[in-house]
Amino acid sequence: MARVEDAIRAVPGVQGASVNLATGQASVDLGTASPQAVVAAVAAAGYDPGSEEIRLVVGGMSCASCVGRVEDALRALPGVLEADVNLAAETARVRYLPALVAPADLLAAVDAAGYDASLPEAGPDPVDRERSARAAEHRSLKRSLTLAAALTLPIFVIDMGGHLIPALQHAVHDALGTGNVYLLFFVLASGVQFGPGLRFYRKGWPALIQAAPDMNSLVMLGTSAAYGYSVVATFLPGWLPEGTVHVYYEASAVIITLVLLGRFLEARARGATSEAIRRLAGLRPRTARVHRAGEIVEIDVAQLRPGDRVLVRPGERLPVDGEVVEGSSWVDESMITGEPLPVLKESGAPVVGGTVNGQGSLTFTATRVGSDTVLAQIIRMVEAAQGSKLPIQALVDRVTRYFVPAVIAIAVLTFGVWLVFGPAPALTLALVNAVAVLIIACPCAMGLATPTSIMVGTGKGAEIGVLFRGGDALQALRAVEVIALDKTGTLTEGRPELMGIETADGFDADEILRLAAAVETHSEHPIARAIVRAAEHRGLRAAAAQGFAAEVGQGARAEVEGHPVLVGSARLLAGEGIDTRRLADALPRITASAATPLFVAVDGHAAAVLAVADPLKASARSAVARLHAQGLEVVMITGDHRGTADAIARELDIDRVVAEVLPDGKVQALQELQQGGRRVAFVGDGINDAPALAQAEVGIAIGSGTDVAMESADVVLMSDNLLGIANAIALSRATLRNIRQNLFWAFVYNTTLLPVAAGILYPFIGLLLSPMFAALAMAFSSVSVVTNALRLKRFRPPTPA
Repeated sequence: MARVEDAIRAVPGVQGASVNLATGQASVDLGTASPQAVVAAVAAAGYDPGSEEIRLVVGGMSCASCVGRVEDALRALPGVLEADVNLAAETARVRYLPALVAPADLLAAVDAAGYDASLPEAGPDPVDRERSARAAEHRSLKRSLTLAAALTLPIFVIDMGGHLIPALQHAVHDALGTGNVYLLFFVLASGVQFGPGLRFYRKGWPALIQAAPDMNSLVMLGTSAAYGYSVVATFLPGWLPEGTVHVYYEASAVIITLVLLGRFLEARARGATSEAIRRLAGLRPRTARVHRAGEIVEIDVAQLRPGDRVLVRPGERLPVDGEVVEGSSWVDESMITGEPLPVLKESGAPVVGGTVNGQGSLTFTATRVGSDTVLAQIIRMVEAAQGSKLPIQALVDRVTRYFVPAVIAIAVLTFGVWLVFGPAPALTLALVNAVAVLIIACPCAMGLATPTSIMVGTGKGAEIGVLFRGGDALQALRAVEVIALDKTGTLTEGRPELMGIETADGFDADEILRLAAAVETHSEHPIARAIVRAAEHRGLRAAAAQGFAAEVGQGARAEVEGHPVLVGSARLLAGEGIDTRRLADALPRITASAATPLFVAVDGHAAAVLAVADPLKASARSAVARLHAQGLEVVMITGDHRGTADAIARELDIDRVVAEVLPDGKVQALQELQQGGRRVAFVGDGINDAPALAQAEVGIAIGSGTDVAMESADVVLMSDNLLGIANAIALSRATLRNIRQNLFWAFVYNTTLLPVAAGILYPFIGLLLSPMFAALAMAFSSVSVVTNALRLKRFRPPTPA
């Protein structure tokens, strides 16, 4: 892992690199470097950069210059490593990095160059590719393990069985002769060492000669020492001191077998950690029916383009995002929102790829395809979180960078001490203990401790509707002490309604509402929409407004039928020198009912106060209770009137209220909450929440919010159910607890057993650790770490209070 990071960081222009052992992926800040240079560096370090190859059918080419144009168009895409076009076959072979470019992007590039491009057949699904790769890894490990076990078993039975049953040892040696027994062991052990064990040489030796040894190097050195010593004892016994002629074929063979067993079990367990990505990717249909040239044809989803008219039959999943143009049906969007009730979709309604159509048929226009769909963005976000590193990982990286060289040094020191100070046969004991030290060490357990928990934790988050944009958010959320929530659209439904009008003497309620609606027609604010809806509901004639101007955080103004009209807060009217005391008696009644007072001034006089109420979300009360149960202080930050905010706070049992703040005042409010080093998470949904989301230690955007808010947030809740906040915190705490357990086991394992393997207990109780038991313990350590991480799959959000 460290070698790959070092190789990538050495590329000129690269700003940073982070490699995740569990996912086998690298996140690179390219800076001024090219993807091709990074891929070349990874390959030069002896690792597969994970590129893929695809063949495109290209039509419309007539000469060699066409070939050059198509190749140039493909090579211009970031992530394309090679592009070779065959004019005669009318095909293009492209090698690319799937993390940077998708088949749909390749097709679009060729189309943009003026040629027709398509896939020769349905392209392989990412889920299938990932599953196939893991299946191939499992098959390879299983074959190697089976062969190693078959060759090792006779050695183990004869040699170890002879120690347990001396009569068996004597019978075998008398029947075959000791020389022939050693020769049989040599043949069988050689098959293990250079058959299934060859994988350790292929990776361990290059790492060793580049002065960056890894776990493969340790296994290679340990088994080679035991095997080599045994070969000398078998064929050149005179080279060894008297009394040291022993063979350790069973040790080298059993060690390789046990290490392969551990890797097989680990690979199978690690495959389960990426289940969330496979489940999400599996929601994407592979084909779609589209209208083409007056008929409906079935094509690969990768060939869909924005503007295509897509037909979806009852019970099918929608292939991409779009807008309904024909038909009516109820669509199950639970995979996006987490809400179980289906949503009615009619003409003009947006639809999301991966959701399930109900009983009706729908025709929709594709608006976002390929990597632009909501589902693709979710998958990308989960992959980014699973591939990221937590700050806690920095310590682990520093330790593992020097761990293997330190183990080799300890093994050499162990050999020397036993050779000089050990009892007879000193050479034999020195070799056995040095091999045990090499084999017992397991940097894999330390390397897997954090990323496996992150993978399972973030995957579990996706299942319950909580998306972490990165591992740092997962760690930071656990430590927050204060939850600050925006009011409108977060604690409330975000769809306020006009509850009443109180007018000053001499003014008519309907006339004031008509004038206010004329002003607010030009605003997109939720309260403005409520005033316009109320006027329409009363059948009031729309009036024309000129000179509309919005006052950020305060209201709006315009001229309506020759009258200057202001609609907004008391602060807005006060700024214009308009006295609102004639309406002061209405304010307590409005704010006590948790409604927002909105003043209307006409011709420079306070004419009326409107009571606008935004109903609380059904989950708000239980969510606040859950946050309190988690030991958190809950704060509401709002631009609303102080009385209204206090009424809502009393109803929800909110600890503290910061009211009547302008949008830019939310950042200042958060800075005040952060004084004294307190860690604050902010929950919001709107465009004006983006600065606050960025200011907080953790920004949480709810799923019903805007794209801008979600881009600014560290955590995204897929639905507007506020219980997701407490769920995210609980999951963060569970994941960090799991990581600490893994790290504790990994470090304790190595710090405890390394000295035991070196023989530190021998002078006191005569205990030495067999290299075979060392191999078993090493395999168990990695498997136990991954298995512990998989326990997070059983995480269940706490029951609401």
